[in-house]
Amino acid sequence: MKYRQLGRSGIVVSEIGFGAWGIGGRTVNDTSYGDTDDRTSLAALARARDCGISFFDTSAVYGNGHSEALIGEAFRQGRDKVVIATKAGYESWDKEPDFSPVAIAASIERSLKRLRSDYVDVLFLHNAPLETLRSAELRQAMVMLEASGKIRTWGASTKGPDDALQALRASEVPVIEANFNMMDVRALTGGLFEEIRGQNAGFVARTPLCFGFLSGTITRSTSFPPGDHRRTWSEAQIERWIDGSRDLLAATSAAPGAAGAHAALRFCLAFPEVSCTIPGILSPTEAEQNAAASTAGPLPPDAVSAVLQINSERQFFVPR
Repeated sequence: MKYRQLGRSGIVVSEIGFGAWGIGGRTVNDTSYGDTDDRTSLAALARARDCGISFFDTSAVYGNGHSEALIGEAFRQGRDKVVIATKAGYESWDKEPDFSPVAIAASIERSLKRLRSDYVDVLFLHNAPLETLRSAELRQAMVMLEASGKIRTWGASTKGPDDALQALRASEVPVIEANFNMMDVRALTGGLFEEIRGQNAGFVARTPLCFGFLSGTITRSTSFPPGDHRRTWSEAQIERWIDGSRDLLAATSAAPGAAGAHAALRFCLAFPEVSCTIPGILSPTEAEQNAAASTAGPLPPDAVSAVLQINSERQFFVPR
């Protein structure tokens, strides 16, 4: 496993991280990846750590706190060997978010209890609106949390690269999190990477496998389980991602499965602006396979160029 600086935060992270939305388990309506088994989830966390993954990304809303609780159980020993990022603002997908300083302070206390820790390394504001990020009151609250030692740094986890760019320009947050993958290169083409370089911000690239589609194993006959958020995507969108993943993996000479996932992760690692990329991990096998992408190194320049060329010719998103 190789490691990178998380921007100007002074924190060092594994370049492949652990996206912990899925292990939270099923939540209201279709807002998760379905039912999970805690023993498998704990084994996945342990295997990830053994493979050198040090960055674990969770949220108060993932499993309504259950994802945090599992991470707390997994790392109750050796807490200083891992970097934990959690999020505040949302605590249940069927309730309105609350980004007031009082609510954020209360949320971090609950998160710390579940994580069995007296601090988190990164506190992301979860899809916070721009006016919130511009708020002097909220920024002061983050300063106070840092001064108290309850967080090492903070940032914004955004709905997309365009929101991330606006967030950086509005508030110069130390760490930003947004989508980046072989079917979503807006971070590169829309100016986000340029802004990240200019501010020396940390960047956590989420959805590197585009919700699993870039593994190449999802087909038109795939049936998503109850609770899985992918059930909410239109048939047209799913078909476009299936066809897109097939063509992109062919362009990178990667077969569906672990090789396809490796190609997708290695594409993200080809960009120095990416501090860490966080595939969702549900099993020990997935942890081991995803970690191995770091050993393989970034995707070669000719393959990266092929991916970008396809993106210049095609639109992978169907308007919702």
